[in-house]
Amino acid sequence: MAPVDIPAQALPRRHLVFAVVAMALFMSSMDQTIVATGLNAIQADLGAELTWSGWTITIYSLGQIIAMPLAGKLGDHFGRKKVFLVAVAVFVSASLACGLAGNIYVLVALRAVQALGGGAFIPAATGIIADHYGPSRDRAVGMFTSIFPIGGILGPILGGVFVTYASWRTMFLVNVPIGIVLLLLGWRLIRETARRPTERIDVRGLVLLAFMMLSAMYGLTNLDLGVTSPWFLVPFLVGMVLLWLFAWHTVRARAPFIPMNLLRGNGFGVMNVLNLLFGGAAIGFGALVPLYAEERFHLDAMEAGTVLTARGAGIICVAALAVLTLRRLGCRIPMAVGFALIVAGFALMAFPPPGADGYLWLMVAAGITGIGMGVSVPASNNAGLQLAPDQIASIAGLRGMFRQSGSIIAVSVMTAVATNSSNPAMAQAHGFLVLSALLLAATPLIFIIPDQRGRW
Repeated sequence: MAPVDIPAQALPRRHLVFAVVAMALFMSSMDQTIVATGLNAIQADLGAELTWSGWTITIYSLGQIIAMPLAGKLGDHFGRKKVFLVAVAVFVSASLACGLAGNIYVLVALRAVQALGGGAFIPAATGIIADHYGPSRDRAVGMFTSIFPIGGILGPILGGVFVTYASWRTMFLVNVPIGIVLLLLGWRLIRETARRPTERIDVRGLVLLAFMMLSAMYGLTNLDLGVTSPWFLVPFLVGMVLLWLFAWHTVRARAPFIPMNLLRGNGFGVMNVLNLLFGGAAIGFGALVPLYAEERFHLDAMEAGTVLTARGAGIICVAALAVLTLRRLGCRIPMAVGFALIVAGFALMAFPPPGADGYLWLMVAAGITGIGMGVSVPASNNAGLQLAPDQIASIAGLRGMFRQSGSIIAVSVMTAVATNSSNPAMAQAHGFLVLSALLLAATPLIFIIPDQRGRW
């Protein structure tokens, strides 16, 4: 692929551009979790079964997994601005339709379309930030990508407010005016950098990857039914076959949808493994802790939900400082320190001292994991991007795909184990330890990644 022309100097109005794309990223991450507090209201209003209501969350994650690498590739091919504006239009249109949906089946289908737009924000916006900030793109990208977990944390809180004081439909309709403003500002402010011709899009590789991810992740979401259940076994096996076909095609294609060097070459293989584990530990963590708080410490739903605010506070407190130290410390040290703090937070959750106040103890442990995320996220994001700065959007898309996949795998496995356990709370505690052990075991891989100090 021909390299992308990135300006040697920062572009005008870059801070306004940062605000526009950051708001889009915030909306995307918030909509991943905002529905969680509205499931009962959706179920009652639409007369749906709880399993179908739950699919409004699951299908959003699956849609994002497919959209991220696709949008990354299209952004490098057609231009980040075009992809970003189309993503906003898709997200806004689908949000409006979700708010007007008359039955649960239509709502689930529309959530899938909304996820395609929301997932496309991440790679396109990452490339836009890099293009506009020129020599300062390392710091700008680090700060920008730290926004994503904050939106996920605030989602359930805002969802609760909308459901309590308005309607579950407001959770979707609120995106419409904001999205229209972002569409107009993005069209006016974002500058498309000069581009060079590239090869045609590998449609066969794209289709194989999309159906492979959809099949495998759908199977994993049904793992709680048992490993012999056809709802798990059939789609999972189909996914494995499609994975083999995708790998076979990628090796032989002249211009594959995902070049093999982005999967295993020059540190990318290590980063993909780390992103998969990080997604399971850090992103999946957010879906598991409230349930753990209710099961083990008998907290009510409101208390359990607010535990995650400590994690958000930890991220916010240290992310800006971590961004400023990137050029001095490089990527390896912050990643190793951040992973260690996440592991420590999990260990504290699993082993509370006798007589400890469950709420306060979980708040402390969640705060420590938040600090770990705040330290490691800017560095881990830059660690992948600096390996091939001319393919920023594609790399950001792959990073998001591996992290979201890790999240779904972790949540599915731990939910299945807890469902089939006589003591679900302790099963979850042991799951936290397993996630910690995997993340700790992978930490030495950090020192294989080429370490970039200074600008890239």
